[in-house]
Amino acid sequence: MSLQEQTLRERRPWYRTVPDPMVLIFLILVATYVLTFFIPAGEFERVVRDGRTAVVPGSFHYLGDVTAIHPFDVFVAIPKGLISASQYLFIVFIAGGLFHILQKSGALENAIGVAVRRVGVARRNLIITVGTFIYGFFGVAVGFENNIALVPIAVLIASAVGCSSLVGTAMAVGGIGVGFALSPINPYTVGVAQGIAELPTFSGAWLRTLMVITSLALLSLYICKRVTRMDFEESPHAEALSKHLDEYRMERRDWLTLLVFVGGLVAMLFGVFTAGWYINEIAGIFLLLAIVIGAINGLSANGIVKQMMEGASGVTAGALVIGVAASIQVILEQAQIIDTIVNALSGLIEGIPIMFSAIMASVVQGVINLFVPSGSGQALVTMPILVPVADLVGMSRQLMITAFQVGDGLTNLIVPTSGGTLAMLALGRVSYAQWLKAIMPFMALVYLLCWGGLVVGHLTGY
Repeated sequence: MSLQEQTLRERRPWYRTVPDPMVLIFLILVATYVLTFFIPAGEFERVVRDGRTAVVPGSFHYLGDVTAIHPFDVFVAIPKGLISASQYLFIVFIAGGLFHILQKSGALENAIGVAVRRVGVARRNLIITVGTFIYGFFGVAVGFENNIALVPIAVLIASAVGCSSLVGTAMAVGGIGVGFALSPINPYTVGVAQGIAELPTFSGAWLRTLMVITSLALLSLYICKRVTRMDFEESPHAEALSKHLDEYRMERRDWLTLLVFVGGLVAMLFGVFTAGWYINEIAGIFLLLAIVIGAINGLSANGIVKQMMEGASGVTAGALVIGVAASIQVILEQAQIIDTIVNALSGLIEGIPIMFSAIMASVVQGVINLFVPSGSGQALVTMPILVPVADLVGMSRQLMITAFQVGDGLTNLIVPTSGGTLAMLALGRVSYAQWLKAIMPFMALVYLLCWGGLVVGHLTGY
């Protein structure tokens, strides 16, 4: 570091100094612990209906026999968080190993290099826009965590057009996140919520479709105009093209490697949609793909293990952040204050003019998502409470569900309790602090866009 750079760093105001992601999340954990002394414990009564646990509206009551959390439990919560988030850690390690083998094989890099050469680097914005919409489609149709392994592909595409890993990560994580958040056919949020509200499954799709298309267009524009120009310090493990575009060719082994990889993704999607596969099964597919692709490219058993370990080591820091973030949920559950927070926030919607009640509902759901990061879990906790609230204030149930979807889904892109988001950032080699700096302006814009959509929905009798 030069003397001038050191002087500039020393002069930087304290509020512009972003701490390490581990430090940032630990501070949030400590703040959560402090909240347990001010927020009383409470819970709703729950019943099981059609195999699902649902909250009984109006059943909230405070608990008087909950033991205060000892300061030492803050540190105990971290290994507990690592255990509770283990499925995310494992898929990050295994996916990191798989893509390291793919990168070493050269097949994926060759395919991207050939494709970008044919399209032309001069059409960089077109490539970014198409890529963002493709990832958005995966978010709409496939889900959120199910697309974790696709992030490194976007990073390589960004590298091919001369952009940073941050641009590729924004394409992938942003596209998947927006697609999942506003999907008209999201079974985890829309499907569950509409079932509770006694509405036809995936009804009212027109507004959600309009919102997801316009939001993805906004994201594409934001990446092209802002993220591509942001200063970004690349990780030493970042994926990047190793040759000039004119040097890329596809050999027979490359085609066979990609055929196996795409076949594995198709098998994964088949399992997700027909057999209820989730993180563990997807990680198993990735592990199988790593072994088969390694064998195709002439690696011995020891060679496959060595490259898997190298790939996993490159994502260790990001994977551990996931476990530390999960400790926040551990403290909240131990203190039994989640239901208290949900009950208090739900009450904020009543007494507000109908036109703005949907906007307030989305804000409330966004805050709740920090404490209940599961989309279907949040629907099961909040919808039995908020559907009657919607009836009372004159809001349609369909609009309340869309407000829930906006608040729950979009905040997945920024809350530290979203394991899927942190796992994707780890594979993209982008830290949580770097991600927040890049994505927060977009979050403000997309919320304004979606709030406008909610107002239109109310005015049109949606």
